[in-house]
Amino acid sequence: MATYHIETYGCSSNRGESREIERALRDGGHRPADGPEDADVAILNTCTVVEKTERNMLRRAEELAETTAELVVTGCMALAQGEMFAEADVDAEILHWDEVPSYVLNGECPTVTPDAEPVLDGVVGILPIARGCMSNCSYCITKFATGRVDSPPVEENVEKARALVHAGAKEIRVTGQDTGVYGWDEGERKLPELLDRICDIDGEFRVRLGMANPGGIHGIHEELADVFAANEELYDFIHAPVQSGSDDVLEDMRRQHRVEKFREVVETFDERLDHWTLSTDFIVGFPTESEADHERSMDLLAEVRPEKINVTRFSKRPGTDAADMKGLGGTVKKERSKAMSELKMEVVGEAYESMVGDRFEALVVEEGTGDSVKCRDGAYRQIIVQNATERGVDVGDFLTVEVTGHNTVYAFGDPVDEARSDAGGVDGDSVERDDRPESTASSA
Repeated sequence: MATYHIETYGCSSNRGESREIERALRDGGHRPADGPEDADVAILNTCTVVEKTERNMLRRAEELAETTAELVVTGCMALAQGEMFAEADVDAEILHWDEVPSYVLNGECPTVTPDAEPVLDGVVGILPIARGCMSNCSYCITKFATGRVDSPPVEENVEKARALVHAGAKEIRVTGQDTGVYGWDEGERKLPELLDRICDIDGEFRVRLGMANPGGIHGIHEELADVFAANEELYDFIHAPVQSGSDDVLEDMRRQHRVEKFREVVETFDERLDHWTLSTDFIVGFPTESEADHERSMDLLAEVRPEKINVTRFSKRPGTDAADMKGLGGTVKKERSKAMSELKMEVVGEAYESMVGDRFEALVVEEGTGDSVKCRDGAYRQIIVQNATERGVDVGDFLTVEVTGHNTVYAFGDPVDEARSDAGGVDGDSVERDDRPESTASSA
């Protein structure tokens, strides 16, 4: 579990992106530090509007690099003039803003703290169902903070979910280090029962299942797919991080699955659901990853074509077994990361392009940039509706949206007025994500 410090400069867009970064880090169990000197990683979200701003950004990056264990630079200057930081001898990782959370998380499980309780954020309810995991991944430091899985009873989690719905939650996010192993500490596989029970709660809401490792859900994947098919409250969305397309690398990572188990999970959901979203993660540049291993990962990505993909460049975590392995050079990791990221954008862009012209039932989950809102369709793909106020669209509404375009990783859509309903349903069709906000330097 890392501590982080975020500084944001420039426009409202940068501020929104920093909010997205922080939300992802908090969902992963990481916590803000009191200042950069206390942080495991500092994140500098930059502006580059004029030359003076550039100089200020470089100076601040130099200061942060000296006071923080690790520095990540993102934002406009990072993308447009990233080489200037290297030329100034600033030791920093230069990333697009949506790559920052996966880089910091480093392929590790999200961390649920012992005192984690349900949280209502707007119309989104966060429901931690268990703490800990059953894995022992060689690169993960989270296990030192959390230990083995500890699963509260199903009824206790159902009551927490019911309280969230009664408090106004329209979307319940079921979270944990590895949701697939819920109940394993008691010798039972309780996730399908829990999801069924949550979906039986009175009210109009949707449920998103959080990360479930392929090794954890493989033993219940057929039963789980049936639960998804039977409950329209469940977003048809699974986050199953494969991490590598090479069994040799998975063995060195000490992952509890091999590629074939991952494929079997994907194939079963393909059979049971008309449309669903696969989200997965890849770690690029693990110390034992050969060029052939990397190509196997590329081939797997191209084969299963997930609609949401996190690409993480491997970095060592102190105290882990992988930290003692002889690592690959930074250039090799960067080249492999670039190749996979380009393939990722091609695959994801193709998925969103296929939505254009179609209509989807969606839930408005939060406000976006300016007068826009973010919606999620039945497969948890994100659709942005602009000019929300004049269209009478509010957070918490269920509506039918016709997709008019996309921006590679999310779609744009217009509400179909005659089909709108404040209490309607979201069917098996789909949605994804985005954000942005205001000026001056601030810690997010």
